[in-house]
Amino acid sequence: MKIHEERRHLPYPPDEVFSLVADVERYPEFLPWCEKLAVTSRTQEGSRVELVAAMTVSFKIYRERFLTRVRLDRDARTIFIDYLDGPFKRLENSWRFFPAGDGTDIAFRIAFEFKSRALQLLVGVVFEEAFRRLVGAFEARARALYGRRTANIVV
Repeated sequence: MKIHEERRHLPYPPDEVFSLVADVERYPEFLPWCEKLAVTSRTQEGSRVELVAAMTVSFKIYRERFLTRVRLDRDARTIFIDYLDGPFKRLENSWRFFPAGDGTDIAFRIAFEFKSRALQLLVGVVFEEAFRRLVGAFEARARALYGRRTANIVV
C-alpha cells in the first residue's frame, strides 16, 4: 500500500481552509486529473455532514470513476474520506486543520492500493509528485479565493 503524508501551513483562517477542501463539488475546477465530481447523497447532523461523491479522474488515456463517503466535521476541523467502490482495493484519505499563528496548519494523509497490480506499479512511479501537486492545487486555490499571502511548508 502506498502512503503519502504532508503538512503545510497556509496563511488563512482554519474555517476558510476547511471550507475550501470541503467544497468537493468545485474540485473539477482546480484539481489536476479531476474530470467530474457529483455528490449523490448528503446528510447533516449539527456541524457534521456526510456525503457520497462519485469522482471521475482522467490522466492521458486512463479514466476511472470511483465512489467515496466524505465525512465533514466543521467543529472538529476534520475531513475523512472512505472508499466505497471503484478501482481501489483500499483508499483512506484525511485532512486535519489546526489554528496556527497567522493561519492554519494542515495535515494531509492518503493511503491507497489499487486492485490492479499493473496500475499500482504505474502509479508508483509518479506517486509522490502526484500528491504534492494535489496538495499544491489546494494551496493555489486558497490564494485565488482568499488573496495572495506567503505560505510556508511545515516539515
